[in-house]
Amino acid sequence: MSLPTITRMTIVPVAGHDSFLLNLSGGHAPWFVRCVLILEDNAGNKGVGEIPSSEGILKGLEKCRSLVEGTRLNAWRGTLNNAKNLLAQGGPEERGRQTFDLRVAVHVLTAIESALLDLYGQAVEMPVADLLGRMGRQRDEVEALGYLFLLGDPKKTDLPYLSAENPRDDWERLRCQEALTPDAVAELARAAHERYGFRDFKLKGGVLPGEQEADCIRAMNQIFPEARLTLDPNGAWSLEEAIRVLEPIRDILSYAEDPCGQEGSWSGRETMAEFKRRTGLRTATNMIATDFKQLQYAAQMNSVDIPLADCHFWTMQGAVMVGELCNEWGMTWGSHSNNHFDISLAMMTHVAAACPGEITAIDTHWIWQDGQRLTEAPFEIRDGKLTVPKTPGLGVTLDQGKLDEAHALYRSLDVRARNDATAMQYLIDGWAFDPKRPALVR
Repeated sequence: MSLPTITRMTIVPVAGHDSFLLNLSGGHAPWFVRCVLILEDNAGNKGVGEIPSSEGILKGLEKCRSLVEGTRLNAWRGTLNNAKNLLAQGGPEERGRQTFDLRVAVHVLTAIESALLDLYGQAVEMPVADLLGRMGRQRDEVEALGYLFLLGDPKKTDLPYLSAENPRDDWERLRCQEALTPDAVAELARAAHERYGFRDFKLKGGVLPGEQEADCIRAMNQIFPEARLTLDPNGAWSLEEAIRVLEPIRDILSYAEDPCGQEGSWSGRETMAEFKRRTGLRTATNMIATDFKQLQYAAQMNSVDIPLADCHFWTMQGAVMVGELCNEWGMTWGSHSNNHFDISLAMMTHVAAACPGEITAIDTHWIWQDGQRLTEAPFEIRDGKLTVPKTPGLGVTLDQGKLDEAHALYRSLDVRARNDATAMQYLIDGWAFDPKRPALVR
């Protein structure tokens, strides 16, 4: 069967608004930047992908243009392979010390992959979830967790954070205000549950002293005693501190995400394995198993139970491969997240739908970006779940007006990459990232 030919590739950097979310790397700026890739074919269809943005990513996509335009959708795998080989000429990539550090080649490949799969799915009248992995779709609903953050006070800066003008509910109001106490975090959880129906919650730690963050977990447990809870300090704690902080709340944690990391002569995989041995807690990671070789070593050392395979860092097919390995090895698959628009939400949903076996509720920042869209009808989180569409491709339709608005915002800014240090320097003079000190412990 001869399928359509790709006639045009369009690269659109975009920006959106963000709250003052705190984490080990500092505080989110008022904006986040992403890149949307649009592929058009001679049948009049459009395929889309969304990834992080940087000058390197934009150049990488442009570099691949000649490998994509003019190719038939029948050859989508070959097109991806050619792009992968071209991008590999830049040399191997290594993840940096911060979890938002970019891996240019993988991000570029993911954008092309998503848009190709979207187009191909439309051509053969199949959803992307049915095209991924060895067996395709495994579920029709994907559970998401309530991804909560400690929040800085935007009024302590002169940065243009959005305020909650005429909020429609408590979530819209609270996500724009300071939240640095257990009670405030518990109120965020309550408001998120009322709006989205979450059954699981994750708190991004690495901000306050560990014991104070553990108190936030206790406060959430008081409101939602049946919820699955986890705490993620991004490896900020030493092994001994991680044990001291988390053992007292072991019975109310479903797992611990990156409680410790590299320390002295020990690798992060070694400290995590020791943490598991001494506490009996399951562990999740998006720091010590970020490619297949690292995953192999983490599994051999029994360092991790839940690899968080974000499709933006693994590619969509790669993330599903991790899920297939987890299923064979008796592990659980999950997905990490950074700030994103609704195209990424669709990509993550299809990937999670194609992972076999046991998966945990996926991370998503969408609740912080909800209300900012690039598609006509963004996927919705209801009763804590995302419904996997049965329409061809990704199941989304670009809203050109909204895309133009997001591109115009990008062009109006002098921001081209994420930097969490700037906002923090309003709270602490001269603040600088330290992978072993929580953001507000200075």
